[in-house]
Amino acid sequence: MPLPTASFPNPSPLVVLQRPFERPLGYVARAVKSAYFPIQGIWYFIRRPAFYPLFTGRLLPLSIISLLVYFILFAFAFAPQLAFLVIFHGWAGSLINATVLVLGEGLVIIQGLFEGFFVDECRVDVFDATLIDKGFIELVAPQRILFFDAPNPIKKLGKPTQRAEYQPWSLTQIAELIFFLPLNLIPYVGTPAFIMITGARLGKLSHYRWFKLRGLDKKAMKKELGLRSWEYLWFGTVAMILELIPILNFFFLLTSTAGSALWAAKLEEKARVRVGRLVNADDQVPQQTTDGPVYHDDPV
Repeated sequence: MPLPTASFPNPSPLVVLQRPFERPLGYVARAVKSAYFPIQGIWYFIRRPAFYPLFTGRLLPLSIISLLVYFILFAFAFAPQLAFLVIFHGWAGSLINATVLVLGEGLVIIQGLFEGFFVDECRVDVFDATLIDKGFIELVAPQRILFFDAPNPIKKLGKPTQRAEYQPWSLTQIAELIFFLPLNLIPYVGTPAFIMITGARLGKLSHYRWFKLRGLDKKAMKKELGLRSWEYLWFGTVAMILELIPILNFFFLLTSTAGSALWAAKLEEKARVRVGRLVNADDQVPQQTTDGPVYHDDPV
């Protein structure tokens, strides 16, 4: 006696037509979501006055110095480079290419002088405070002193008990910027290529602090980066564009840091819900005891 065979309904014509587009549309959706986080970080930062002292007290003076750097570059380097580009490419794309080229040169100078030494500590504070604000205080608690009775996430932050870096500063990053700057000499495609290539590295570094808070080793970090390499490309591209804006580049460094923390919080929430533990802002860890006064972040 023949065995009965299962019959499945044929997919509708609409489903059949959609199948070739599912994968490309999935890539587009992932790119848009990750690229939105630096923008979301701006809105998040602006709506939280408690974060303002980190910029006004620490980075506003550096923003004024960066303005001087860009003024000198545009006064003396912009015109010769524009003239060179016009000779070979005409006016069509030369103005944009020359502008990005000078902005990139300014970024190299600013990163070399300031970012690794004066900015990173401030970015760590923004990242940790954002995670605390989103309810993930238990991630931060093992690696720095926290004052749980303080009125806002910034004032909850005490001194780190372990080495704390938002992203490791290295000469390699500066060298890559210098190496890829000549891409801006290529008409039309050169400037987007420069921004995306340098943005890809910037994106991969955006979660370095998160990985360290989770205690990941280099092998585990590499695996995580591989899983989200497409998303890091577009997060970093948008963050790179914001970093190239004169005067406001230090402000956008902090807002992109907040955006990367918001992204990390979203990933943490999804991971914990998957294993059956709902996560919300009411999650708490045992309070640390301290005999000292409530910590106030000194912006100077």
